[in-house]
Amino acid sequence: MSSEFSFQQAFEQFSTALASVVFYSFEVQGVAIPVTVLWLMCGAIVFTCYLGFINIRGFRHALRVVRGDFADKNDKGEISQFQALSAALSGTVGTGNIAGVAVAITLGGPGATFWMIVAGFLGMTTKFVECTLAVKYRQILPDGTVAGGPMYYIKAALEKYHLPRLGKFLAGFFAVACVFGSAGFVHVNQGFVQVKTVTGFDNAWLFGFIYAALVALVIVGGIKSIGRVTSKLVPLMCGIYLAAALVIIGLHWQDIPGALLTIVKGAFAPEAAYGGVIGVLIQGFRRAAYSNEAGIGSSPIAHAAARTNDPVSEGFVGLLEPFIDTVVICTISALVIILTGAYLQTGLDGVQLTSSAFASVFDWFPLVLMVALLLFGYSTVVSWAYYGQKGWGFLFGEHKYSIRAYKVLICAVVAIGAVPNVLAVFDFIDSMIFLMAVPNILALYLLLPEVKQDLQLYLRKMASSAQHKSASVAELR
Repeated sequence: MSSEFSFQQAFEQFSTALASVVFYSFEVQGVAIPVTVLWLMCGAIVFTCYLGFINIRGFRHALRVVRGDFADKNDKGEISQFQALSAALSGTVGTGNIAGVAVAITLGGPGATFWMIVAGFLGMTTKFVECTLAVKYRQILPDGTVAGGPMYYIKAALEKYHLPRLGKFLAGFFAVACVFGSAGFVHVNQGFVQVKTVTGFDNAWLFGFIYAALVALVIVGGIKSIGRVTSKLVPLMCGIYLAAALVIIGLHWQDIPGALLTIVKGAFAPEAAYGGVIGVLIQGFRRAAYSNEAGIGSSPIAHAAARTNDPVSEGFVGLLEPFIDTVVICTISALVIILTGAYLQTGLDGVQLTSSAFASVFDWFPLVLMVALLLFGYSTVVSWAYYGQKGWGFLFGEHKYSIRAYKVLICAVVAIGAVPNVLAVFDFIDSMIFLMAVPNILALYLLLPEVKQDLQLYLRKMASSAQHKSASVAELR
């Protein structure tokens, strides 16, 4: 037996063991409840209640902020707030919106859609807290670039509670998990599988090399380049997917009330699939967590680079993420699957189920889905490469040689991502991503009173500014 084969076996065993720990579940009424999902879910509920449902009452203001109504080009930061939102969305909008929804419905029935929507609304507040803190504790480097993200506010949170060593350790732990989690294997691999299925192209190495070259073209320019690309790519890829979905929904418009009733009844029916109401709820929350990553701590790294001097304003921008990702896109995907009756088919799962739903109306849609998956996956890889870069910079320094080394490394990793025998690392990468949530949510709890105080000051400032503007208009009259 070769040492290479022994190493592969050992790594597979380690990845499986790590995943079993990270995704450890306990049973309630015969339903497996993952502790990680519970950790994220409880955090979202607490944050939403503590901040007075800012996810709902602040929604209109969030739209105004991202539209640029309060933008100032002289503010510190590298990219506009809209570009920050686009970069963050490009890291979350992906296969979870297409395949993840289908998995949730397959395991939990149509009722899982209801709980995905609820999880999306609650996750909006988690993103608000994360993004506010990411801007508040970011560091502006001498060259004007930004170093920010949970690494910095985790460290600050524990220092405030007189635990600097623990803070430094947990921040480093988050950064290490982020670096490993930034490997884009799954997106490259699933993109290759879809291309192979639709076109018959079967050269994994060539596909991986081209993919890595395209990633390199964007990440070499840093967050400014990523922001420019994603601000165009995200609306494009969402437009392609949603346009087809809305056509199908429109063709089945008479069945929409029935589909919505099926979703609501399935969410609360005791006889629902996968262990009753609790099982359906857990499936909904689990897939929402995979989709929008609220609480994971990834997208605050992109939001930290936003051009603003007011951290709370970026919190408002951040809360739009789960709404777009989960409440809008995932819900539309679910409606297509339910309206077409595809969820009643057996033997189909994930992207195959979604593809079947669309193909029932458009027989050419698998080709469009291939393009959508490639765009979704590519934008996710690009954004996560930046997240990993910032984690790497926190560990090894933000100097140019350190960052260049990371960029070369991540492109090499992407290049081999399409090769089938790398599938063993998927469990490892997923584990790393969800491990990020452990120190991140802890820091959010510790700094939550601070966020509430900053929010109250911000709202008073906005109210005062509005009154002043109204008074000025009255004087002119």
